[in-house]
Amino acid sequence: MTAGVMGNMAVGGAASLGRGQRPSMRDLLLTPRNVGRVADELAKMRGAAMKIGQLVSMDTGDVLPPELSQIMARLRDDAHIMPPAQLKKMLNAQWPDGWLRSFTKFDVRPIAAASIGQVHRATLKDGRDLAIKVQYPGVAQSIDSDVANVGALIRISGLLPKGFTLAPYLDEARKQLHEETDYTREGAQMMRFRDLLKDDETFAVPDLQDDWSTRQILAMTYMDGAAIEDLVDAPQTVRYQVATDLISLTLRELFTFGLMQTDPNFANYRYGQTSGQIVLLDFGATRVIGAEFANLYRQLILAGIARDTAEIRRVALDIGFIDGTTKPEHSDRILTMIDMVFAELTAKPVIDFADSTLSRKMQAEGMKLAEDGFVPPPLPIDVLFLQRKFAGMFLLAARLKAVVDVRSLIAPYLA
Repeated sequence: MTAGVMGNMAVGGAASLGRGQRPSMRDLLLTPRNVGRVADELAKMRGAAMKIGQLVSMDTGDVLPPELSQIMARLRDDAHIMPPAQLKKMLNAQWPDGWLRSFTKFDVRPIAAASIGQVHRATLKDGRDLAIKVQYPGVAQSIDSDVANVGALIRISGLLPKGFTLAPYLDEARKQLHEETDYTREGAQMMRFRDLLKDDETFAVPDLQDDWSTRQILAMTYMDGAAIEDLVDAPQTVRYQVATDLISLTLRELFTFGLMQTDPNFANYRYGQTSGQIVLLDFGATRVIGAEFANLYRQLILAGIARDTAEIRRVALDIGFIDGTTKPEHSDRILTMIDMVFAELTAKPVIDFADSTLSRKMQAEGMKLAEDGFVPPPLPIDVLFLQRKFAGMFLLAARLKAVVDVRSLIAPYLA
């Protein structure tokens, strides 16, 4: 893949020079052809490598040009699928002999194909309409080498500041991915969410089908719905409500449930065009969030809204955003970034996520930190997963160009 991309860059650079232009490395690298090639290769690799691509694909144009984000978006549901013979071999290994006689229909063409497995629609003779997630063979065994390779690429890229210790984060990524390959665990987490939301008509969660589920096959009721980001063309009221509901759910996960689905990949949300419900999918990255972290975030919000700089600094230390080794000029910049968020929330409690002014300011401050050699302190893993979820909700609301009364959503949890 690297050789092919470098070859494309060489050809593109020569063509630009021939036209009397001086091309930048960024422009040569981030061409649709190159990004398409990377997306295709990550789709073949699946697993940890594809997870990286999925995270990149959530960018809304602030970092990648929009057309390149669209190319990477195929990684949300477009991995290379198992051939029918390989699929049959996997099912035969997991289900009892003669299993096919229990079905009136089993579509060998998947309705979705992602990083860990692919999903098939099937109908049982007893009438159940199922979505059956089948894990790619060997994906669990490849996680350790995948993560090691991703780590090597990150180190080679030169993106990490000197002194930053990557190993603990790679270890946690490895652990998380191994958990995601345990479909028995995911099924249990799915049922926990189904129980937590059983009286909430806003959301729909599939029902686990134990009799057809194993550690590598997850069978659940089929739930129809459109891709959540396709709502960008929906009426304003729908876009605003969906963003509001998902941000509200994130707050409930943190402050009420103590349980959070921490993977905000857009493919994990669908919208029922008829029911108006948001369908929640993929609970492999579900984590218990301790009350101590929820309380720290509550304290941070209270301090931020009060614009209490001293209290913000204290809570930021307790959470781990800064520590005793952080240089004063770096901690001041981090606290400024936190204050920027709360200044926006205080001045405009109804947030227009389509306005990228704040995110661009935050990005500029982050770049200044990186250029000044800031080495982040070792963050607690729960904080990293929380921040990933918050960022994902921000990106989705921005994608939907939603306007949300965030202050009102937060208020009930500050008492």
